[in-house]
Amino acid sequence: MKIAITGAGGFIGRQLSSFFLSNGHEIQVIPRMAEETPVSEIISLLKGTDVVINLAGAPIVGRWNKTYKKILFDSRILTTRKIVEAIRMMEVGPGLLISASAIGIYSGEGVQTEAKFIKAGDYLGEICESWELEAKVAEPFIRVAIIRLGIVLGRGGGALAKMLPLFRAGLGGKIASGRQGFSWIHIRDLISAIQYIIQHPGVSGEFNFTAPGIVDNAKFTKVLASVVKRPAFFSVPEFALQFIFGEGAIAVAGGQFAMPHHLAEVGFKFEFPELEKALDDICAK
Repeated sequence: MKIAITGAGGFIGRQLSSFFLSNGHEIQVIPRMAEETPVSEIISLLKGTDVVINLAGAPIVGRWNKTYKKILFDSRILTTRKIVEAIRMMEVGPGLLISASAIGIYSGEGVQTEAKFIKAGDYLGEICESWELEAKVAEPFIRVAIIRLGIVLGRGGGALAKMLPLFRAGLGGKIASGRQGFSWIHIRDLISAIQYIIQHPGVSGEFNFTAPGIVDNAKFTKVLASVVKRPAFFSVPEFALQFIFGEGAIAVAGGQFAMPHHLAEVGFKFEFPELEKALDDICAK
């Protein structure tokens, strides 16, 4: 199988590429700044591919000024639009588009599922909604799966790469009130879920890529501190995050409780449904 990946240089993209290559598949990397690449070049890169996994997007965590908000938007929406346009123009194209989104599409209030949810009323929610709409343009001519990513936990990158050194030094702590949702997924379950979607031709639609054992930020802090056997007395006040990140503080201080109902409905089983088991596996030396 030949699999094209945008965002292959990121933490998730690297892990996926390594997994598929080790299982005998061919990887076609779609280079960065695909939104500025001519459609004809994208078509050439996609020739012979069976699956497109669209992970492109500038990092969400940062100070959101007008310029960076445009980068956040363009790197997701315009890249997805260009990929879909290329697929639409191909005589023989790939059979499946797996396009990333995020649980930031949801409100932080209450438990959200793919079928029953409240939309977020902020810029991150707007980006996610527009991102998904661009991918869904491909639905008349290709199978489309939208994966709404929670916080991806794994070795060598992602959120834990920044948090673990602090927690191991005894400097970890909750963010703001700690009551905000912390919906997470182990990188191995993320990869397995993508493989599951690829292998089941009848599977499509929106999927929360989050483990069923969702917690709030305070609980995550407590479990991680226990796993690394260190105290976690510190906390980061929300006003400090707003001072550093401005409007972008929502990406750090916010959170959602998102349950993976659709994955359960199509028969996917998590290897790491609960947080403590996941962190034990990741943090084991």
